[in-house]
Amino acid sequence: MEKYQILQVLSPGALGVNLVVKETETDTKYVIKEVECIDEHHANEALEELMPLLKLQHPNISLYHEMFIMWNNEISSLFLCLVMDYTIQGTFQNIMESKRKIKESIDPEWMHTMLSQVLDAIEYLHHLNIIHRNLKPSNIALINDNYCKVQDLSSQALMTHEAKWNVRAEEDPCQKSWMAPETLKFSFTCKSDIWSLGCIILDMATCSFLNDTEAMHLRKAIRHHPGSLKPILKTMEEKQVPGAEIFCLLLPFMLHMNPSDRLAIKDVIQFTFMSTSFRNSCVALNMHRQAVPIFITDVLLEGNLANVLDVMQNFSTRPEVQLRVLNKLLTMTEKELGLPWPTELLEEVISIMRQHERILDIVLSTCSLLLRVLGQALAQDSEAEIPRGRSIISFLMNSLRRHPDSEKLIIMAYNLFTIISSQGLLSEELEEEGLFQLAQDHLDRFQEDRDVCLAVLSLLWSLLIDATNVDKEPLKKLSVMVTWVLAMYPEDIEIAEAGCAVLWLLSLLGCIKETQFEQVVELFLRSLQLYHGRVLLVNNVCRGLASLAKVSELVAFRVAVLEEGSSGLYLLQDIYQFYKDDPEVVENLCMLLAHLASYKEILPELESAGIKDLVHVIRGRFTSSLELISYADTVLQALEAAAHSTPQEKQLEPASEPKAPKVSSQH
Repeated sequence: MEKYQILQVLSPGALGVNLVVKETETDTKYVIKEVECIDEHHANEALEELMPLLKLQHPNISLYHEMFIMWNNEISSLFLCLVMDYTIQGTFQNIMESKRKIKESIDPEWMHTMLSQVLDAIEYLHHLNIIHRNLKPSNIALINDNYCKVQDLSSQALMTHEAKWNVRAEEDPCQKSWMAPETLKFSFTCKSDIWSLGCIILDMATCSFLNDTEAMHLRKAIRHHPGSLKPILKTMEEKQVPGAEIFCLLLPFMLHMNPSDRLAIKDVIQFTFMSTSFRNSCVALNMHRQAVPIFITDVLLEGNLANVLDVMQNFSTRPEVQLRVLNKLLTMTEKELGLPWPTELLEEVISIMRQHERILDIVLSTCSLLLRVLGQALAQDSEAEIPRGRSIISFLMNSLRRHPDSEKLIIMAYNLFTIISSQGLLSEELEEEGLFQLAQDHLDRFQEDRDVCLAVLSLLWSLLIDATNVDKEPLKKLSVMVTWVLAMYPEDIEIAEAGCAVLWLLSLLGCIKETQFEQVVELFLRSLQLYHGRVLLVNNVCRGLASLAKVSELVAFRVAVLEEGSSGLYLLQDIYQFYKDDPEVVENLCMLLAHLASYKEILPELESAGIKDLVHVIRGRFTSSLELISYADTVLQALEAAAHSTPQEKQLEPASEPKAPKVSSQH
């Protein structure tokens, strides 16, 4: 629990206490259900049973993000903690309560839309032989006005803890009222979920004329006296409740006392789908996977972009349809796509795809589409406005955390971040999302994947170039990983260019530790030797060396004496000869030499290497650059002062051996 901050304690549920928490690292809100366990064996049994739920993938099932066992010292008890999504839109329970207050029926089309999603989710679970066990209105969360998720799946181990269950039931008699008769004796099957689902439908259909207490008594009555259902169904017909015809036919088969006589979920779906009211609904095709054959989807997708987007919206909860929509968009020409897309359209697409972020194929296809849309927009117009919406950032970060082993996703996500950040200051937003920590983890885990490393380095380069107020602790750890990557790919020119740029920027921010200085200098100079023809790399290396030499005499010495018998000063002279007509490179060289000349012990090395003559030549060639002239004069003045010092002053000066590094707080 150390990484979570408790914000609110909710009313206790049938199994335990619910806490609204905030993850301190990301500020993301979750709900943690704390379930008290009998002993360690009980906790481990429940944990083992629930762990497979983390791998389920369905747009209408809200799964657990994390599970762990915790010991509470205050009451000396063991708890199983289940981390779930936090929703602010409410649940089915809230909808029914509001309708009961004003004695109004639920909108039939909304009810059809929501039930189609719940039925599909339960069918998915039952197909995998997974029982929900705790299905009730408060466990169906509203994500938005037309989208819901079934949540709070339970386990056999937790639901058969009889003593604890009875205590909770006495505290709130409503807790058991949606449960099937056999579950009161701790016997659970898929047919138990059908009873609970029937009670939910009954609640939704009667909320216009039954209050909370009356509805609870009805649910309890039909468990002991099946005949109690008939009068209420008759009332529904008399009051002309929307959908009463189908519900009166369906509910007796869902609320049958004998589990074996109840409908299976596929029968409930078929029964509902065949009804006139549902068939006339705009969501009828969403009722069953087989109801949207591939050939029908392909026919619907034959139109223009507007038609394709209509299919995406109308089948927003259907992952198989969304995959075909994405494939269609990826094969359309640029003209057909109507690039560049407005920000609103991009955010709408992302909103739909967030419903399916647990499905890797959909996430990868979405990233491919975003890369095409954003990349082509910049290709057509380098000044095109690239959206910086948090929706895209949040989608990508959530996807990276949900699919930590997908190297393809990592590469595409970092490339997208780089494109988005190319025209705006995104470092703060991404820092808040934990990007720098994630980048460190990816460099650590995927050191041997060259493309992952390059994608991460390219993004860091793009972000840090404009970074000012940034948390330096994760960047200090990142600097270690960057040096490892550079050392691992000594002959990769793209890795060298991106890595040297990142190290330069980290040096400016003071995020390279003193213990790393020597290794970083060696990497800089090696890159300079190997890739002296890459002007961007040359400039960044000179800037990086200058930044480090400014705070460390050891760095200055390592530049002046690259290795035994070889001076880095001659390498710098070669760089000048190669770029003598490039004012930016020459200025960066002079800046580096000026910082080297600030150390008296380095001056003899500069003199013997012919730096004085070189700087005189540079000063004469670039008379219009005041900054360059200032650096050149600094070097010449230091060399002149050393040449005219008295013999006594020279004797007092220490030998030209490197001293312990001097580190300044200025950068």
